[in-house]
Amino acid sequence: MTSNCSFEGVDRLIRYLELTIYIPIFLVGLFLNVAALLVFCVFLRKWTESTIHMTSLALMDLLLLFPLPFKMHATRHDWPADLQPLCSVLESLYFVGIYGSIYTIMCIALDRWVAICYPYKAKVLRSPKLALGTSVGVWVLVLAAVSPTIYRFREAGQTSNFHCFHRFSTKGWSPLVIICLQVFGFLLPALVVVYCSVKTIWVLQKSGKHSPQSRACVKIIYSSLSAFLLPFTPSHLGILLQFLVHQGIIQDCGNQTRISLFLQTAMCLSNVTCCLDALCYYFIAHEVRSPKHSFRRSMINQRRATVSTSEF
Repeated sequence: MTSNCSFEGVDRLIRYLELTIYIPIFLVGLFLNVAALLVFCVFLRKWTESTIHMTSLALMDLLLLFPLPFKMHATRHDWPADLQPLCSVLESLYFVGIYGSIYTIMCIALDRWVAICYPYKAKVLRSPKLALGTSVGVWVLVLAAVSPTIYRFREAGQTSNFHCFHRFSTKGWSPLVIICLQVFGFLLPALVVVYCSVKTIWVLQKSGKHSPQSRACVKIIYSSLSAFLLPFTPSHLGILLQFLVHQGIIQDCGNQTRISLFLQTAMCLSNVTCCLDALCYYFIAHEVRSPKHSFRRSMINQRRATVSTSEF
C-alpha cells in the first residue's frame, strides 16, 4: 500500500462507527443465539436435520461474537507486543466464526434443496446422523483451514505496541491467501446457496400451491439467503479491492481512502449475520413444533400430484 497516503480520518471515523455497530450487535446477537440454543437444546429437544444445522450455526455465531469485546477495546487502545499471540488467536476465532457460518448456511441450503426437490431420495440422503456428521465436518474443515494462518496475520518479531484486528501483515494479503479466501470462502458457497435457494423456491411455487408449509419454507429460504448475501457480499468485495491496493494496482490515494473506509465499514456490518440468523431460528422452531414430517409428506403428495397430472 502506498505509504504517502493518510488514513487518519478513516481510522478516526471507524473508531466511532465500530462502537456504534458492535455494541448492539453483541448484545442482540448474544441474546438471540443463547435463546436459540435454549430453545433447540432444552425446550424442543427434537433433533431433526434442521435443528442440528441451526444449533451448529448458533454456536458459530457465538464464536463470532466472542472476539467483539476485544475488538471494541482494540478500537481505542493499542496492545502491548506481548499480547500478540492472544490477538492472533482472537483474529483466527473471528474468521472461524465467519467462514463457519458461511459453510453452515450452505449446508442448510443444500439440505433444503434435497428435501424439497428430491423428496423420495431425501429419505436416504437426509438423516439426523448425517446432519450431525456434516456439522462436525464443517467445524473440522474451517478450523483446519484457519489454524495454519494464526500467526500469518501479524508481522513476526514485532516489539512495539500494535493495533489488534487492524493492519494485517503482507503475508495475510498474499495472492494465494486472498484467492483461496474469495473462491473457497465466499464464491463457491455463494453459488451453492443461490442455486439451491432459487431451485427450491421454483419447485415450491410450481408444486406448493401456496400451502402454509410452502410459505413457511419460502420464508426460511429467504431468511437464509439474506443472512448470507447481505453481510458477506460487501465485505468480500472490500477484501478484493483492498487486495488490489496491496498489489499496487490501485495507487490513487483518494481511491485507497475510500476502499479502506468501505472495507472496514463492510467488515463491521458483516457481524450483523449473528442477528439475521435469528430469522432462520424462528421459522425452524415453528416448523419443528408442527406434526412430525408433515412438510415432507405434503411435498411428496404434491410431487405425486404433479407427476400424475403430467402423465395425461
